[in-house]
Amino acid sequence: MTALEHPARADGPVRPPVRIPFPVVDEVARHCLQEEEPETVHIEVHLPGRLDRDRLRASFAEALRRHPRILMREAPGHWYRRRYEWELTPEPDVEVVTFPPGGRGALRDARTRALTTAPPLTLSPPIRLEVVEGPGPVEGSEATDAVGAAPAATPRRPDATAGKGIVLFLTINHTALDGPACLRVLATAAELYGGQDNSPAAPPVRTPESPPPTAETPSNWSPPARVAPGTPEPSPGNGMLVTDLPLPHRPKGSPYTVNDQLMVTTALTIAHWNREHGAEPRPLRITMPVDDRPRDATMPIGNGTRLVEVPFSTEELGAHRASDMPGLLQRTATRTRALKSLPRPQLGHGAALLTAPVTPVAWRAALTRGLRRAAAPWTSTTLLSNIGRIPYPLDFGEEAGRAHAVWFSAPARMPRGLTVTTASTAGRLHLALRWSRALLSHGDGAHLRDLFEHYLHSTEVSP
Repeated sequence: MTALEHPARADGPVRPPVRIPFPVVDEVARHCLQEEEPETVHIEVHLPGRLDRDRLRASFAEALRRHPRILMREAPGHWYRRRYEWELTPEPDVEVVTFPPGGRGALRDARTRALTTAPPLTLSPPIRLEVVEGPGPVEGSEATDAVGAAPAATPRRPDATAGKGIVLFLTINHTALDGPACLRVLATAAELYGGQDNSPAAPPVRTPESPPPTAETPSNWSPPARVAPGTPEPSPGNGMLVTDLPLPHRPKGSPYTVNDQLMVTTALTIAHWNREHGAEPRPLRITMPVDDRPRDATMPIGNGTRLVEVPFSTEELGAHRASDMPGLLQRTATRTRALKSLPRPQLGHGAALLTAPVTPVAWRAALTRGLRRAAAPWTSTTLLSNIGRIPYPLDFGEEAGRAHAVWFSAPARMPRGLTVTTASTAGRLHLALRWSRALLSHGDGAHLRDLFEHYLHSTEVSP
């Protein structure tokens, strides 16, 4: 039993807190922290009704206790220690749930805070939940500036809940946790608050397929294309734009998935953008997180995805024609299935070797940062994180209701400088584009969104 399960009695000896060495992903992220571009993940969950503040705080606190791996902070240590360690705590160190002033601009301000201020690793837990009440009109789909500038894009469709409802806004320190893990905790809180069953939906049943034909895969040895610079902005940090779109149509029996359509859409969008900006044609590589964890209450909490890279050749993406789309979708499906099936450490074998605790952690940190800079030309072009259909109802009961929109965004540090994150609820695709301000501006983000929408529609072809 752990100290969390059996705390020491008041008159007995005080047991030291349980400590867990940083996993590989956490250590590499910890080595490469940059104050000007915090490694945060943001999740925003839109609900139609209202929540009682005290009940929500109590429900979320109990959800944290039911997933104790989230109640952790970085343990102090000497420079010559061999590992960073997480220190588990029986209760939060800080009030996790806050209620900032509502009204027009409140949601934009919450997004800005998610891009500029990460929850500290030294306080448990390394997340915060802001409850924005009565968000103002058109805030559900606008660009958000890292320093709080005015919106730079108009909504894609009227927001029927403008000025009503609430938005649950989670900001996560990505060194410690990822979005799917925190969504699992939020689903537990929803069940505790509303008394409704928030068990995950069964994954879609796919027809067993015969082994796909081997497709020629572009080489990974040459440096991939970078996203061509648009109009960089003078201040550091990230910008973000969120919007929602119809889910792309996929004919019954198609040999590809919506994830494959999103992968092709992202590749064609960046290829088009680069041609417009005079970049030399180069192969693209798109990083894709793969999450094999169960979605029920046993889901391991932490950074649990592994990363694979999906390549595209210049011939596949150059001056693309509609008649080429079925073949491109099929080849992409073949590649993604093959990559998902390969056993591989989360960040590859090199990262596991780099984080072996044989030298002081401070030395490994300096080496990791140096190797990251040297490997920058070989870093993938962008990252596409498709959460897919939100598996939980996120039903907070009769007064608050069920989530009708959920957005995620992932960090967008250079050298990639752009990430694409998607999720779906109620037959809609919720898209977040996040970029480094050293690479792109709000106008660039709006143009990329329009290109993405165009190419997403172009994937709706007969098999």
